[in-house]
Amino acid sequence: MIELMAEQPDDRWEVEALYDLCFAPGREALSSYRLRDGVPPVAGLSQVARDSDGILAAAIRFWPVLAGTAPALLLGPVAVHPTRQGEGLGGSLIRDSVAKAEETGWARVMLVGDAPYYRRFGFTKLTGVEMPPPTNPDRVLGLALQDAAWDGVHGQVRRWKG
Repeated sequence: MIELMAEQPDDRWEVEALYDLCFAPGREALSSYRLRDGVPPVAGLSQVARDSDGILAAAIRFWPVLAGTAPALLLGPVAVHPTRQGEGLGGSLIRDSVAKAEETGWARVMLVGDAPYYRRFGFTKLTGVEMPPPTNPDRVLGLALQDAAWDGVHGQVRRWKG
Protein backbone atom coordinates (compact mmCIF):
# COMPACT_ATOMS: atom_id res chain seq x y z
CA MET A 1 0.00 0.00 0.00
CA ILE A 2 1.42 3.36 -1.09
CA GLU A 3 0.17 6.65 0.29
CA LEU A 4 0.63 9.97 -1.51
CA MET A 5 0.96 12.97 0.76
CA ALA A 6 2.18 16.54 0.69
CA GLU A 7 5.90 16.89 1.22
CA GLN A 8 6.66 18.30 4.67
CA PRO A 9 9.72 20.34 5.68
CA ASP A 10 11.09 17.31 7.57
CA ASP A 11 11.02 15.30 4.31
CA ARG A 12 13.53 17.58 2.59
CA TRP A 13 16.75 15.67 3.22
CA GLU A 14 15.21 12.29 2.50
CA VAL A 15 13.79 13.59 -0.80
CA GLU A 16 17.16 15.12 -1.71
CA ALA A 17 18.83 11.75 -1.02
CA LEU A 18 16.32 10.07 -3.35
CA TYR A 19 17.11 12.60 -6.08
CA ASP A 20 20.84 12.00 -5.57
CA LEU A 21 20.24 8.27 -5.97
CA CYS A 22 18.07 8.60 -9.09
CA PHE A 23 19.87 11.33 -11.03
CA ALA A 24 23.39 11.78 -12.33
CA PRO A 25 25.96 13.70 -10.32
CA GLY A 26 25.92 17.38 -11.16
CA ARG A 27 22.12 17.54 -11.49
CA GLU A 28 22.12 20.83 -9.62
CA ALA A 29 24.13 22.44 -12.43
CA LEU A 30 21.16 22.13 -14.81
CA SER A 31 19.44 25.35 -15.86
CA SER A 32 16.20 24.35 -14.14
CA TYR A 33 18.00 24.38 -10.80
CA ARG A 34 19.00 28.02 -11.29
CA LEU A 35 15.28 28.81 -11.49
CA ARG A 36 14.74 27.05 -8.15
CA ASP A 37 17.57 28.66 -6.15
CA GLY A 38 16.16 30.44 -3.15
CA VAL A 39 12.57 29.67 -4.13
CA PRO A 40 10.66 27.15 -2.01
CA PRO A 41 8.74 24.36 -3.75
CA VAL A 42 4.98 24.90 -3.98
CA ALA A 43 3.46 23.59 -0.76
CA GLY A 44 0.74 20.99 -1.20
CA LEU A 45 1.70 20.19 -4.79
CA SER A 46 5.14 18.84 -3.97
CA GLN A 47 4.42 15.32 -2.77
CA VAL A 48 5.98 12.13 -1.51
CA ALA A 49 4.85 8.52 -1.86
CA ARG A 50 5.50 6.29 1.15
CA ASP A 51 4.89 2.60 1.67
CA SER A 52 3.07 1.14 4.67
CA ASP A 53 6.34 1.16 6.65
CA GLY A 54 6.82 4.88 5.97
CA ILE A 55 9.71 4.31 3.56
CA LEU A 56 10.02 6.90 0.82
CA ALA A 57 9.23 5.35 -2.57
CA ALA A 58 8.91 8.43 -4.80
CA ALA A 59 8.76 12.22 -4.78
CA ILE A 60 7.71 15.10 -7.02
CA ARG A 61 8.24 18.82 -6.66
CA PHE A 62 6.76 21.91 -8.30
CA TRP A 63 8.27 25.39 -8.41
CA PRO A 64 6.68 28.69 -9.38
CA VAL A 65 8.30 30.38 -12.40
CA LEU A 66 7.47 33.07 -14.91
CA ALA A 67 7.20 32.03 -18.56
CA GLY A 68 7.59 35.41 -20.18
CA THR A 69 5.20 37.33 -17.92
CA ALA A 70 2.84 34.41 -17.23
CA PRO A 71 2.97 32.51 -13.93
CA ALA A 72 3.58 28.80 -14.41
CA LEU A 73 4.52 25.73 -12.44
CA LEU A 74 7.83 24.04 -13.21
CA LEU A 75 7.40 20.32 -12.57
CA GLY A 76 10.46 18.49 -11.42
CA PRO A 77 12.20 16.62 -10.37
CA VAL A 78 10.05 13.53 -10.14
CA ALA A 79 11.86 10.40 -8.98
CA VAL A 80 10.99 6.85 -8.04
CA HIS A 81 13.32 4.71 -5.93
CA PRO A 82 14.97 2.09 -8.17
CA THR A 83 13.39 -0.76 -6.17
CA ARG A 84 9.90 0.70 -6.83
CA GLN A 85 10.22 1.59 -10.51
CA GLY A 86 7.69 0.07 -12.87
CA GLU A 87 4.86 0.25 -10.32
CA GLY A 88 3.30 3.41 -11.75
CA LEU A 89 4.29 5.62 -8.82
CA GLY A 90 5.72 8.40 -10.99
CA GLY A 91 2.52 8.52 -13.04
CA SER A 92 0.39 8.52 -9.90
CA LEU A 93 2.35 11.43 -8.46
CA ILE A 94 2.12 13.39 -11.72
CA ARG A 95 -1.62 12.84 -12.16
CA ASP A 96 -2.46 13.58 -8.51
CA SER A 97 -0.31 16.67 -8.18
CA VAL A 98 -1.37 18.12 -11.56
CA ALA A 99 -5.02 17.66 -10.50
CA LYS A 100 -4.25 19.50 -7.26
CA ALA A 101 -2.56 22.29 -9.24
CA GLU A 102 -5.67 22.67 -11.36
CA GLU A 103 -7.93 22.66 -8.28
CA THR A 104 -5.86 25.41 -6.67
CA GLY A 105 -6.13 27.68 -9.71
CA TRP A 106 -2.84 27.24 -11.53
CA ALA A 107 -3.30 27.71 -15.28
CA ARG A 108 -0.20 26.04 -16.71
CA VAL A 109 2.55 23.53 -15.95
CA MET A 110 5.85 23.10 -17.73
CA LEU A 111 8.85 20.83 -17.49
CA VAL A 112 12.04 19.77 -19.20
CA GLY A 113 11.75 16.09 -20.07
CA ASP A 114 11.17 13.28 -22.51
CA ALA A 115 8.14 13.97 -24.69
CA PRO A 116 7.29 10.28 -25.23
CA TYR A 117 6.93 9.75 -21.47
CA TYR A 118 5.13 12.98 -20.59
CA ARG A 119 2.79 12.93 -23.61
CA ARG A 120 0.62 10.35 -21.78
CA PHE A 121 -0.17 13.05 -19.19
CA GLY A 122 -1.09 15.63 -21.85
CA PHE A 123 2.22 17.51 -22.11
CA THR A 124 3.24 18.84 -25.52
CA LYS A 125 6.23 20.73 -26.86
CA LEU A 126 6.12 24.43 -26.08
CA THR A 127 7.12 26.87 -28.80
CA GLY A 128 8.24 30.37 -27.95
CA VAL A 129 8.95 29.51 -24.31
CA GLU A 130 12.69 29.43 -23.70
CA MET A 131 14.41 27.77 -20.77
CA PRO A 132 17.82 29.17 -19.82
CA PRO A 133 20.65 27.52 -21.74
CA PRO A 134 21.83 24.89 -22.12
CA THR A 135 18.38 23.34 -22.56
CA ASN A 136 17.28 21.40 -25.61
CA PRO A 137 14.13 23.25 -26.81
CA ASP A 138 12.58 19.93 -27.89
CA ARG A 139 12.47 18.89 -24.22
CA VAL A 140 10.54 22.00 -23.05
CA LEU A 141 6.99 20.71 -22.56
CA GLY A 142 3.79 22.26 -21.27
CA LEU A 143 0.32 21.35 -20.10
CA ALA A 144 -2.61 23.77 -20.02
CA LEU A 145 -4.75 23.38 -16.90
CA GLN A 146 -7.19 25.98 -18.17
CA ASP A 147 -8.42 26.43 -21.74
CA ALA A 148 -5.79 28.05 -23.97
CA ALA A 149 -3.53 28.76 -20.97
CA TRP A 150 -0.38 28.60 -23.12
CA ASP A 151 -1.81 30.65 -26.00
CA GLY A 152 0.24 33.82 -26.45
CA VAL A 153 2.76 32.85 -23.76
CA HIS A 154 6.30 33.37 -24.97
CA GLY A 155 9.69 34.50 -23.77
CA GLN A 156 12.32 33.43 -21.29
CA VAL A 157 11.47 31.32 -18.27
CA ARG A 158 12.63 33.26 -15.22
CA ARG A 159 12.81 32.85 -11.49
CA TRP A 160 9.67 33.60 -9.52
CA LYS A 161 9.87 36.93 -7.79
CA GLY A 162 6.86 36.20 -5.54
